[in-house]
Amino acid sequence: MDKMNIRKAAMIGCGFVGASSAFALMQSGIFSEMVMIDADHAKAEGEAMDLSHGLPFARPVKIYAGDYDDIVDAGIIIITAGANQKPDETRLDLIHKNVEIYKQIIPEIAKRGCEGILLIVSNPVDILTYVAWKLSGFPRNRVLGSGTVLDTARLKYNLGEHLGVDSRSVHAFIIGEHGDSELAVWSSATVSGVPIHKFCEMRGHYNHDEAAERIHETVKNSAYEIIEKKRATYFGVAMAVRRICECLVRDEKSILPVSNLMQGEFGISDIALSVPAVVGADGVENIVPVSLNEEELEKLQASAATLKEIAETVL
Repeated sequence: MDKMNIRKAAMIGCGFVGASSAFALMQSGIFSEMVMIDADHAKAEGEAMDLSHGLPFARPVKIYAGDYDDIVDAGIIIITAGANQKPDETRLDLIHKNVEIYKQIIPEIAKRGCEGILLIVSNPVDILTYVAWKLSGFPRNRVLGSGTVLDTARLKYNLGEHLGVDSRSVHAFIIGEHGDSELAVWSSATVSGVPIHKFCEMRGHYNHDEAAERIHETVKNSAYEIIEKKRATYFGVAMAVRRICECLVRDEKSILPVSNLMQGEFGISDIALSVPAVVGADGVENIVPVSLNEEELEKLQASAATLKEIAETVL
């Protein structure tokens, strides 16, 4: 069997999200090889050609359209394939269409004995991360979803705007389902170590509950709003995919709220959802026991219960 190449990525699904992610990854310079795979092979070929024509302005990377035999030695297998969320459709509405698609894709990966990491991006990402783990037989650490990495970025962006600070100095997480039951962890949120409420007051904001509710709703409904305006969301998630891949390839051990199988953490088992985790070359190295207040823990467990109920109907 070919030796695994951590600098080789496979992109399964070449729609808006797959193509945008490939574009972000090409510019990052972290991969030396990227194979594009799609049920419509001509689409994969077109995207590979279009991306390749920008290579004189980027760093060398071999980009080509291929098939499942080309993924055997890929260090990271990114799956964006699936039906898109339509206006007025929740991420969970997509479930039956996309689980069926995964029932075709995952066995193709499993039977080739791939040793790479599975990065799930299609929605509903938590259910599909769980399905991918179940069907692949991969160990838990090697199957992760993009989860609430993008939601957390949206939270940081909105808080940065609200407080007039660089969003990179905001330390706060969205956890749970990547969807309607997600929650913001306000109790441990800080701006460079300063508790969030204290920083808000320093900036002249005193209506904490109202602001927290408004910002959380804005974050939660971001995708719906973008889909209503431009029919799809893909640039934000492409940047999230790039960030996760950087952590994996460079063994950064950064803490990101990726979707991963829970095995007793926060009193939750046998479902995948997002909580902060150490992400490095082995995938998810540890779940981080971020401190939650009682209300946050209840909401996280309720989010898990929602996902579990749905997972039981599809597997």
